Amino acid sequence: MALSAKFASDMISRTAFGSSYEEGRNIFQLQRELEELVMQSQRSIYIPGWRFLATKMNKRMKEIDKEVQASLKGIINKRERAIKQGEGKNNDLLGILMESNLKEIEEHGNNKNMAQFCWFGSTMVMLTRHPSWQQRARVEVLQVFGQNKPDFDGLNRLKAFFESTILAREFVKIASPQSMSQVTMILYEVLRLYPPGSFLTRNVHEETKLGKLSLPAGLETVLPIILVHHDHELWGDDAHEFKPERFSEGVSKATKGQVSFFPFGWGPRICVGQNFAMMEAKLTLSMIL
Repeated sequence: MALSAKFASDMISRTAFGSSYEEGRNIFQLQRELEELVMQSQRSIYIPGWRFLATKMNKRMKEIDKEVQASLKGIINKRERAIKQGEGKNNDLLGILMESNLKEIEEHGNNKNMAQFCWFGSTMVMLTRHPSWQQRARVEVLQVFGQNKPDFDGLNRLKAFFESTILAREFVKIASPQSMSQVTMILYEVLRLYPPGSFLTRNVHEETKLGKLSLPAGLETVLPIILVHHDHELWGDDAHEFKPERFSEGVSKATKGQVSFFPFGWGPRICVGQNFAMMEAKLTLSMIL
């Protein structure tokens, strides 16, 4: 898991700032510390308004937020000076945004993208425990890329639907005709069993009727992602088992519920890094296989 986290950190840092993990390691160390503090606070008894008190933990969380923002602003200011001197590069996200005269570049001090990719470690564990699926994924990757390095076009072919006569002959034992990519099915199933986040929180802005429940305005609700993903009524009696084939016809037919699969959240505030995380996972898995 530590290696997966470092890989994710390095990839995010290079994509966003063109910098190596070592250059931004202080930011990621602070983010890990913040994540641990958040987990500690979640394990304690919830007391309304407690987060506003000047406790040792709350003070440290605010300090970390300030340090992360200061570090990020330092990277941005350094790039801005380089651009003015004609030495700036525009081959990363930061350079592209700054060259486009975007005045406000804001990076929130959180660890979402890294956490979302850490579930890739669970993918490797599941493929180790289920070698038949590991072989299926390997055959598909070799069919798409051959002996070449994975590229963008190939990764797009692994994105949603993929038909292969080789796969059809090789894995005729699969219960239903396969159209969903083997790699995608595997990643979806891992995201179902081991989602990046265990729950979502949402605030009720106006009184809402939810079935027989009446939710007053101002209420904070918690959506237990992991419980929904493991619900037998939604996913069947094999909800706790690793069965990627359940996604063979897409997400909508894999479950009995309309919104039963939301590893990256749902609605207008769905994770903006979900496509990036999936691309990371497919790229890394393809290279390993």
